[in-house]
Amino acid sequence: MLLADDALIGHEGSGWAQVNAELAFERSGPERVYSSIVLLEHWITCLRKTPTASAHAATIGRFATHLATLRNMSIAVTAKLVNGESPLVEAALVKDIGTEFEQSIPAVIEAAIAMDPDALVDAELYRTVAYVSQMAPTYSLRGGTREILRGMIARGLGLR
Repeated sequence: MLLADDALIGHEGSGWAQVNAELAFERSGPERVYSSIVLLEHWITCLRKTPTASAHAATIGRFATHLATLRNMSIAVTAKLVNGESPLVEAALVKDIGTEFEQSIPAVIEAAIAMDPDALVDAELYRTVAYVSQMAPTYSLRGGTREILRGMIARGLGLR
C-alpha cells in the first residue's frame, strides 16, 4: 500500500533519526527517575518517627546527591534537544544511570530494614517496598535495555 506524499513526517530517509530523537526525550526526561521516589519519601517519613534515623543520614544524602545530579543531567539533555541537537549518548547515559538509581532504592531500603529485625516497621512501608522491589526489574526495559544503551554509549564514545 502506498501512502500519499503528504503522509511523510519529516524528511524521507530520516526515520531512524526521528525515532532516536523521540527516545532521547523518553530516556532523559526528569520524571524518568521518579518510579521509586514514593518509596524513598515514605521511608524517610517513617525514619523521622524513630530514634535511629540519624544512622541513615548518609544513605539519604547519597540518594539526594544522585537525584540532584540526574536532574541536572536531564536538564542538560533537554537543553540540547531544544537547540536541535541529537544527544543520543547523553540521553542513554541518563537513562542507564537513572535506572540504576531507581533500582537501588528498594534494595537499599530492604537492607536498612533488615539491619534491625526487631524494629517495628510501618506496614505501609513493607507493602510499598515489596511492590517497588517487584516492579524495579522492569525499569531497565523502558526506553531500551542496558545492553542496548551501553552499546550506544560505547559507539558514541568511539569504543565500539
